[in-house]
Amino acid sequence: MSLTIEQRQVEDVTVLACSGQITLGEATSEFRNRIRELLNQGVKKLVIDLGNVRYLDSSGIGELVGSYTSASNVGAKMKLANLTKKLHDLLSITKLITVFGVYESEEAAVASMK
Repeated sequence: MSLTIEQRQVEDVTVLACSGQITLGEATSEFRNRIRELLNQGVKKLVIDLGNVRYLDSSGIGELVGSYTSASNVGAKMKLANLTKKLHDLLSITKLITVFGVYESEEAAVASMK
């Protein structure tokens, strides 16, 4: 299963709803390129909805961290929403849960940007 990214605007927040797998190869490249493109366009508020991501490998985790760093470097905020239990556990084990702003829902993540 490949990665699908649906982009939408909620007020001044850009939401990327991801579905599928974020794994080494095309998926991580697509994810990285989409984030870079948005940051280059001047987007300052990003919510990554991971509710439909079924698998994230070490490359996918690396892309999340790299995207967060890239956003921070240009003064943008990036928050994660709708983590599955599996993804929440993975980010907890790796202690990355303390790095990212993680929210139960897309709405809560968007509201946190105000």
